[in-house]
Amino acid sequence: MRVIFAGTPEFAATHLLSLINDDAQEVVAVYTQPDRPAGRGKKLTSSPVKLLALQYGIPIYQPSSLNNETALSDLAALKADIMIVVAYGLLLPQSVLSIPCYGCINVHASVLPKWRGAAPIQRAIENGDQASGITVIQMDAGLDTGAMLSVSHCNLDENETSASLHNKLALLGSNSLTSTLKKIQDQTAVGIAQDSDFSSYASKIKKSEALINWSESAYIIERKVRAYNPFPVSFSILDGLRIKIWSATVQDKEGSGESGEIISATARGLEIKCGQYCLLIHELQLPGKARMAVSEVLKSKALLFSRGKIFSG
Repeated sequence: MRVIFAGTPEFAATHLLSLINDDAQEVVAVYTQPDRPAGRGKKLTSSPVKLLALQYGIPIYQPSSLNNETALSDLAALKADIMIVVAYGLLLPQSVLSIPCYGCINVHASVLPKWRGAAPIQRAIENGDQASGITVIQMDAGLDTGAMLSVSHCNLDENETSASLHNKLALLGSNSLTSTLKKIQDQTAVGIAQDSDFSSYASKIKKSEALINWSESAYIIERKVRAYNPFPVSFSILDGLRIKIWSATVQDKEGSGESGEIISATARGLEIKCGQYCLLIHELQLPGKARMAVSEVLKSKALLFSRGKIFSG
């Protein structure tokens, strides 16, 4: 089939590569977000999907909107059989959905209708879900509301981070996409309506959410640490320094002291009093430094993490 692919981040690039390697599909164009400033120097940076398309010589389109005559004309001129959307970042109007012969399908990183929206991977971990998966849907004008063409499941490990779940679902999604396209070509694909009574919304992650609230339970904080790894990374303030927290485990004991107080600082980690129970921090990052094990940080910064000091947030 003649395929238009629309996506932006690394998760989408993994799916695009699976299409490039599928002899049954011809990727005739790639749509991706416009280049954005990134990094400390705010250098204009191309998306992972664009970089992959450049590598394989695939025509690239980067409109800021698809809801205008020029964008619609360009898309229609490609005469695609289907448009595949994976973490594109733009809503597709109905005028776009009806252009390809087989419409537009979306690969979504949750088992719908749970976690519709922008951050299903992070919200699943933050919520303490024990399972996730991939849903391939026939797109409609709603937000992740289309009929389900394929559903695949995976379990979450107790130490699952957004990074590790991202990789699991990128592979699962690529395989699901390939098998779904074959069913569409064979005309055996069947769409199943979602039950919106069981829907939940995965709102976009705000950087401000990563500030740790030590009055919360250690179990809630630990889930957030994993959910915000590798972005935006949980953090707290100590002696005016922004300390990023990369990994931690719950200590199922109450401990004494106030929320955010350092109970102990040893090679095992930093033990912090929370609203309920304690959190043992294993890996952190000081401003301008690389992430390090607490045991290494204490060799030069033991006074900074003295017992009794308070993390704020």
